[in-house]
Amino acid sequence: MRSGMPTRKYKRVLLKLSGEVLAGEQPYGIDPKVLDTISDGIREMVELGVETAIVIGGGNIFRGVSGSAAGMERASADYMGMLATVLNALALQNILERKGVVTRMQSAIEMRSLAEIYIRRRAIRHLEKGRVLILAAGTGNPYFSTDTAAVLRAMEIGAELIMKGTKVDGVFDRDPVKHPDAVKFHALTFFEVIEKRLEIMDSTAMTLCMDNDLRLMVFNIKDTANIKRVLLGEHVGTLVTKTRVPDQA
Repeated sequence: MRSGMPTRKYKRVLLKLSGEVLAGEQPYGIDPKVLDTISDGIREMVELGVETAIVIGGGNIFRGVSGSAAGMERASADYMGMLATVLNALALQNILERKGVVTRMQSAIEMRSLAEIYIRRRAIRHLEKGRVLILAAGTGNPYFSTDTAAVLRAMEIGAELIMKGTKVDGVFDRDPVKHPDAVKFHALTFFEVIEKRLEIMDSTAMTLCMDNDLRLMVFNIKDTANIKRVLLGEHVGTLVTKTRVPDQA
């Protein structure tokens, strides 16, 4: 890290972006302004010397669960959702490269013309070389969410923290958009999240985090200054850990 730069708390992180975040205020699709703002935040991560991997969802284009509920076979619906994440990943890669950020895109589903196939050791090597690693197509398997994919990849690459960017300021006891009096949690354990049935990630993702002692920070990514604040160790949003730690008091 260059002298004079602020001291980062984390060396390697995984940023989880939902498709809904990329849609902005639109009901579906990608909002170019939102994409531009988020890419600026990711560029700041690189400038801080943070090794950055990104797992991206596809809910702004197609949600496998919704397709299944509408009568489609679940496996087929989930594969369609995985392909939606590839569209989002390509859009993010394009704007980052235009801003001078070196990226590599890896997919859990082979598509040679668009991305490398996901290989753990190659992924780690990209991170060590300072490239932003964009991970698409979830785990490559139906019945698993991109949240679960994010936790799995974070463990595989040795990330110290998962940063889950959302549209609200952290985790609340109920939806703060529908309930203005909702109470925000500044800190939680994974057991509390599961016990209270708080909808941060699905239970598989939460259990994986808990079993592997992986920290999760849920924060508002609409204010991209929050990205830098998290990386510098400031308490932004809601920190979720396996057990309570002193700085959570």
